[in-house]
Amino acid sequence: MRKLFMLFFLGWSVLASAQVAVNTDGTAPDASTMLDVKSTSRGVLFPRMTEAQIAAIPSPANGLMVFSTTGNKFYTYISSANMWKEILYGTGTIAQLSCGSSFTVNHVAGAVAPVTKTVTYGTVTNIPGEPSKCWITSNLGADHQADSVNDATEASAGWYWQFNLKQGYKHDGITRTPNTTWIYPISETSDWITANDPCSIELGTLWRVPTYTEWSNVYNTGGWTSWSGPWASGLKLHAAGRLPYNTGVLILRGITCFYWSSVQVSTVHSWGLQMNSNFSEVYSITKSYGFSLRCVKDN
Repeated sequence: MRKLFMLFFLGWSVLASAQVAVNTDGTAPDASTMLDVKSTSRGVLFPRMTEAQIAAIPSPANGLMVFSTTGNKFYTYISSANMWKEILYGTGTIAQLSCGSSFTVNHVAGAVAPVTKTVTYGTVTNIPGEPSKCWITSNLGADHQADSVNDATEASAGWYWQFNLKQGYKHDGITRTPNTTWIYPISETSDWITANDPCSIELGTLWRVPTYTEWSNVYNTGGWTSWSGPWASGLKLHAAGRLPYNTGVLILRGITCFYWSSVQVSTVHSWGLQMNSNFSEVYSITKSYGFSLRCVKDN
C-alpha cells in the first residue's frame, strides 16, 4: 500500500507519497525517515496544552507525544497501558545564550556566505542609546574582532553586502568572492526584508540588520564625531572599507567604513552609519554599494 504522509499548515492538508525534508540547504531526507527536519538555529515545537486538555484527546494514537503546560513535561500515549506516560528528564542541561557570551557559527558557502568557515562571535549589550539590545562585537563574516580602528586585514573586515541582497562577498584585497557580475544599479521600493537578512539566515532568526533608529540612537547618545567614538564603544566598530557601487572593487580598508541599516531612504538610497578619522554620521547612500553588517537582536 502506498504510504501517505499528512502535513497540516494553516488549516490546509497536504498528502504526499514520498519523504519530506524541511531545511534550507536543499538536501534530501535521510533514507530512514518520512520527515527529516534539519536546522542549526531552530527546533521542533510539539503541541502544548494543559493536562486536562491532554486527557480529553479522543482516541490518541500509540506513541502520540505532547507537551504539558501544567507541569512543563513531555508525555507520550501508551496504548497497552491506556494512559499518558511522562517522558523522564535526564540530568544534562544546556543554558540559553546570554548576551555577553560567545557563540560559534559554521558558515557554509552558498547563497549568503561567500566561503565556508567556522567563526566564534562575541556579544555585548548595554550600548548607550540602545541598552536593551544585544550586538555581535565583530562584523558578520569576520574571523575575529578588529585589533585597531584602522585594522586593514581581511580577517577583521568580514564580508560585504549590497542592500537587501542575501549574497555576501569576501575580498582579500585582490579577488572578490564570489567574483560574479556586480549588481548595479539597484532600484526597488523595499526595506531589507527578513527573507534576505544575512544576520537572520547565518546567525539565527532572532538576529537581524539594525534599523535606522537603532543606529541613530547609538550615534546620537554616544556623541560620535569621528571613528574614535564607535571604536571606543562596546561595539568596536572599525574601518573595514567598502565595495564601490559600480565596480565591487575593494577600496579604503583601514580608512573608512559604512554599516548598513535595514531601512531605505528611496528606491536607490538607504540609511547606515558611516565613519572615518574625521567624521561619523548616520548617512544615506546608494544601495548597490557593498558594506559591512553588524548584527543585533532584542536582548
